[in-house]
Amino acid sequence: MPIEIKEKSKLAVVAAVQLPNVNDIEFEASLTELRELAKTLGYQVIHTFVQKRSSFDTTAYLGAGKREEIRCFVNHDRKSTEFEEIPIRPDGQDISVLLVDHEISPSQARNLENEVGCEVMDRTMVILEIFHRNARSRAARAQVEIAHLGYMAPRLREAAKLAGPQGRQRSGTGGRGAGESHTELDRRKIRDRIAELQQEIVAMEAERKIQRARRQERQGLASVALVGYTNAGKSTLMRALTGSEVLVANKLFATLDTTVRALHPESVPRVLVSDTVGFIKNLPHGLVASFKSTLDEALDASLLLHVIDASDPGFERQLEVTQQVLEEIGANDVPRIRVFNKIDHVGDATTQAECETALRTRYPDCIVMSARRPIDVAKLHQKIVEFFQQHLIETEFFLPWNAQQLRGQIFTSCQVLEEHSDNEGTFFRVRSEPSAIESLREQLNPVDGVR
Repeated sequence: MPIEIKEKSKLAVVAAVQLPNVNDIEFEASLTELRELAKTLGYQVIHTFVQKRSSFDTTAYLGAGKREEIRCFVNHDRKSTEFEEIPIRPDGQDISVLLVDHEISPSQARNLENEVGCEVMDRTMVILEIFHRNARSRAARAQVEIAHLGYMAPRLREAAKLAGPQGRQRSGTGGRGAGESHTELDRRKIRDRIAELQQEIVAMEAERKIQRARRQERQGLASVALVGYTNAGKSTLMRALTGSEVLVANKLFATLDTTVRALHPESVPRVLVSDTVGFIKNLPHGLVASFKSTLDEALDASLLLHVIDASDPGFERQLEVTQQVLEEIGANDVPRIRVFNKIDHVGDATTQAECETALRTRYPDCIVMSARRPIDVAKLHQKIVEFFQQHLIETEFFLPWNAQQLRGQIFTSCQVLEEHSDNEGTFFRVRSEPSAIESLREQLNPVDGVR
């Protein structure tokens, strides 16, 4: 048996400025989220620096005193008596990165990096890096690259400053003229690359729409999309509802590419279930735009399952974030069912019952469940089927023995409620969509099979 070697986590510290308009609960929730994002990237956060200010420092985000405190911590400078005793790091490792819980300007990042003595990543860069690592499909990779290029473009000037005078000028050969700067050339390359990627995405989106239309036309499929905050348990629920092997991980943004599977056990009509990228507070606008196509399943779906982590104390804030994103992508009018997942994580049986009662009182039409309980999954399955069967009609067919080739189609497109045979053929009482009923009637009429 091969021995699995675990890669040692790199050390990181987190820094954030709390502005007057941000309350303590919201501030701490954002910090917790950033620490979870760091965990997804393989970082171990060993300390968090917090500063309350009326505004961000324009030069380096944090105030001078807090920057010096971080510098002493990062460099393990015990000579300084101005600050509290510096904690000992695990295994004497060096700190790899300072994570900032806001998007900061290129100059702020450069100045902060120079002062504290380690790499600086703002919240946007952290999310971009996670997207880069987890994107699998061609479309998702293209979208990530566009977002990354858009983020890097305004930071080229700061990179040129770090390169020094020798790195700022480039020969006129191949450029627009003598002395064209690295920054100008790089910006032009970025613009060209973004335009190229956007054309590819348009082509891929058109192809996907054609394929989806053909599939739905051929099979008459209904569709459900799982939406919600990242790490709310959407992939676990997807696995439970469809019986498929999809990635399940206790990490933020474990799923980026849309996964589509059929509801299992299959129903009439046949229902497709899609898992989508999770939402997050303060998701950069460029990323929302870039990942709009990964949320197309939500736009095209007949029903949304809004999955919420019932065990998260900040689930109300997550509800607001999801609502905001759905409005941005134009999916606000799609019917939805609120699914409060992970009820088994809130405590013992008594605590779970109290939590469920409170949720049902506040959200009367919601589902409270655990995706790991088969009985809960079965109830949600039935709820989904009932939604798509509310417009079905019942009718009767008589299938002569000389038309038995249609028997398979009846069972595929209809829910058979009753069946019996006599010497002339088979009698069916079925429930199905009007279009499927009409199609069967048209095929049966030539042989006078309809009674």
